[in-house]
Amino acid sequence: MKMISGRVYKFGDDVNTDVIYPGKYLSITTDREEMAKHCFETVYPDFLKKAKPGDIIVAGKNFGCGSSREQAATCLKFFGISAVVADSFARIFFRNAINLGLPVIVAPGAARIAEHGDEIEIDLEDGFVKNCKTGKMVQSSRLPDFVMGILGDGGLISHLQKRIRGGKIRGG
Repeated sequence: MKMISGRVYKFGDDVNTDVIYPGKYLSITTDREEMAKHCFETVYPDFLKKAKPGDIIVAGKNFGCGSSREQAATCLKFFGISAVVADSFARIFFRNAINLGLPVIVAPGAARIAEHGDEIEIDLEDGFVKNCKTGKMVQSSRLPDFVMGILGDGGLISHLQKRIRGGKIRGG
């Protein structure tokens, strides 16, 4: 997975996990497709009608702040969001997303070069985000190889299962 491209859904700063996945649905824990039906429901009800699998969320600072609920990253992943690009992330959201196989890209300034509905490309290997319409680009951080391996395998559980089957992890 070197490149990700998709249509932008733009948000501002401090998008918290309660906004991403409302607390009233926390009892839904095993039906991930049902969880996906509630992304941004309380603050952006049209998201579910207008967003499409493959879209990319672009946001400002501190995306995923708030509670440590894994459901916020889960609902985005199972909705079909292909990546989240932001100036910065809350640490627990960042790690939850990686564990689920949802690419999260730190790219300060990406929200300044992309508008709602624009197409962007994310080059994971060379570390940049490009607006396909305007040609404007910003640097992004490169994810470490071990994180790229987790994302490439579809998440941490799949990654560990693959390593166990390949004999790369030994039990104690």
